[in-house]
Amino acid sequence: MRVAFLVAPEGAEQIELTDPWDAVKEAGGTPVLLSTRGKTVQAFNHLDKADTFPVDQLVSQAEPADFDGLVLPGGVANPDFLRTDEKAVAFVRGFFDAGLPVAAICHAPWTLVEADVVRGRTLTSYPSLRTDIRNAGGTWVDEQVKVCEAGDNKLITSRKPGDLEAFDKAFLTEFGAGG
Repeated sequence: MRVAFLVAPEGAEQIELTDPWDAVKEAGGTPVLLSTRGKTVQAFNHLDKADTFPVDQLVSQAEPADFDGLVLPGGVANPDFLRTDEKAVAFVRGFFDAGLPVAAICHAPWTLVEADVVRGRTLTSYPSLRTDIRNAGGTWVDEQVKVCEAGDNKLITSRKPGDLEAFDKAFLTEFGAGG
């Protein structure tokens, strides 16, 4: 199982990157860190700088077909940066076009809204995205984890870091690792 983790050069919530990353490794999979530019990404603990992580590949050089699934960590700034990058948005949309599973937590659904893949889907997120999701044609629910089957792929979403255990289990199951 090869899993893409897409983050901006800075702004990803560290625990929403590292916890799912470790879950993929523990399940015997290979996590791959993608970003829009640079050789490292700066993660954050809320608004404070945390650790940096090496980028494995630029999103402009990646293809959804090379992966079994996509994880979009949150953080307020991370998806805001990603949704302004055409290649990142196209990469995310490519997973939906290919029928591949996508997992997004916290503020990450902002990138899904920009990719125009929310319409007709039920998902959760950090509560402040509720209106954005509804305006994009999605149905927002306040649940720890939501698995939505619409079209050919599955979308797994969670609200916040406190949901990570359920999020990890759900996305690993949907990505074919059993959880």
